[in-house]
Amino acid sequence: MIWFMDRVRLGRTEIIVNKNGFGALPIQRVTKEEAAKILRKAYDNGVRLFDTARAYTDSEEKLGYALSDVRKQIFITTKTMAEDAQMFWRDLETSLRTLGTDYIDIYQFHNPSFCPKPGGKDGLYDAMIEAKRQGKIRYIGITNHRLAIAEEAVKSGLYDTLQFPFSYLSSGNEKKLTKRCKEKDVGFLAMKALAGGLINRSALAYAFMNEYDNVLPIWGIQRESELDEFLSYQEDPPVYEGEIAEKIAEDIKELQGDFCRGCGYCMPCPADIEINNCARMSLLIRRAVSANFLNEETQEKMKKIEGCLECGKCKSKCPYGLDTPELLKKNYKDYKEVLEGKAV
Repeated sequence: MIWFMDRVRLGRTEIIVNKNGFGALPIQRVTKEEAAKILRKAYDNGVRLFDTARAYTDSEEKLGYALSDVRKQIFITTKTMAEDAQMFWRDLETSLRTLGTDYIDIYQFHNPSFCPKPGGKDGLYDAMIEAKRQGKIRYIGITNHRLAIAEEAVKSGLYDTLQFPFSYLSSGNEKKLTKRCKEKDVGFLAMKALAGGLINRSALAYAFMNEYDNVLPIWGIQRESELDEFLSYQEDPPVYEGEIAEKIAEDIKELQGDFCRGCGYCMPCPADIEINNCARMSLLIRRAVSANFLNEETQEKMKKIEGCLECGKCKSKCPYGLDTPELLKKNYKDYKEVLEGKAV
């Protein structure tokens, strides 16, 4: 099997892996043994970088359970949502224990509302430096959904890697961000390469990612069948031309712009609205089997939009600056029309 046909170097870290980074958020939803089976299959087929986070419930534990015996052959990236140095050290020690390792390859600040820097009152970046000095982490990274913070992090020269949402639906400014990372020799880890499920053909996403030699996509994988798709591209990579290029162009025309990415940072909602799905329901019911979203359970979730408190909290927390309450209203109106058979 050809494992490393498409390789990427993560900036100054000199970590070189193939284009299949394993996103371990979804394995929270499967059993420990099923997660181990998927993780091991990924490793056996050449996947070498695994991304998780302290906030992903038991994801770290499952990763450690499946791969601790091959720790020296893989790269682990995990994250902390700590707000101060004390929380930072607590998270780091917990992650080391649950992952079954004595070091983390890339330790990342998990979507902070600001860019941590040396000398900050929070003590976060200084804690990173000390953890690196102690050999508990190798490289310093940051993840974010806010373009301004991502740009600040790259410009600062303080970070070895940036993890940011990136897909062929990304804006021009987001695509320029990948070029700035290359110029600054900052590794770029692409999350949400399938745009939160709106991109429903993985071959298209893979072909797009192969246009960027400095971008490593982190594919969120929950099922063995999903893993098999990405592994197949290692031997026969899809190319950004012909039918694939035409389909990407169609998707961009239909989807690019002010749509909910499903990141969930607007949650929880005081009115118990499942915003990260309800605010993009119009797209979901048109890009998947609509019957999956027309059941009674989903109808009840959408009906909760009627109880919106107009508090504006979701809008203020949206990292993409979307008018979330307005999106909810538009999606609910469209959803009801679909239910009534007025829309296709």
